[in-house]
Amino acid sequence: MSKITGGNALIDPQVIVDKLKVEERMKIADLGCGSSGHFVFPLARTVGKYGTVYAVDILKHNLVNVDKIAKQDGLQWIKTVWSNLEIFGATKIETSSLDNALLINILYQSDKRVEIVREAIRLLKKGGKLLITDWNKTATPFGPSPAERVSKTNLISVCQRLNMELVEEFDAGVYHFGVVFLKN
Repeated sequence: MSKITGGNALIDPQVIVDKLKVEERMKIADLGCGSSGHFVFPLARTVGKYGTVYAVDILKHNLVNVDKIAKQDGLQWIKTVWSNLEIFGATKIETSSLDNALLINILYQSDKRVEIVREAIRLLKKGGKLLITDWNKTATPFGPSPAERVSKTNLISVCQRLNMELVEEFDAGVYHFGVVFLKN
C-alpha cells in the first residue's frame, strides 16, 4: 500500500464507512479520490466483491496508482473513472445509480463548488447519501488558507436548495467538518 499523504490522512476512513452505513453490494463513488485511495480501499473491502467502488479523479496518474494498488490487493470491483467533476454530466457513471457518493477534501480546491455538488447528486439514486468532508474554516498550521476553505453553513444551504436533506453534521477529525445529505 502506498504512503498516505495530504489532508485525507487526518480523517479515519472507518468514520466515513460508519457515517454512510456502508454495506455489502453497495455502489459508491469517491469523487476526487486522490492517489492513495485512502477511502477507496476501506470502502471496497466493506462492499465486497458484489459491490462497486468508483475511484474518480481528474488526474490520470492518481487513477493509475489506485488501479495498481487495487490489482495488487485483488480488489477488482474498484473501477477507476477519469472525470472533471466541475462539468455536469461528465462523469461516466450512470445517472441515479449510486448508493453513496463522497466529496472529501475536494471543494476547497475549486471555484465551481456548486457544479461539483450537482454532479455528485446526479449520480445518486433516490435515497442515496452524499457525504462531504472539508477543512474547517479556522486557520491551522497547515492545509489550505482560510480564504480557500468552504463555509459549512453555505454548503448546507446550497445542498438544501438542490433538494438534498441534511441528515447529519459531524466532526471528521480535528481539522475537518463532515455533513451527510439524503437525496429525496
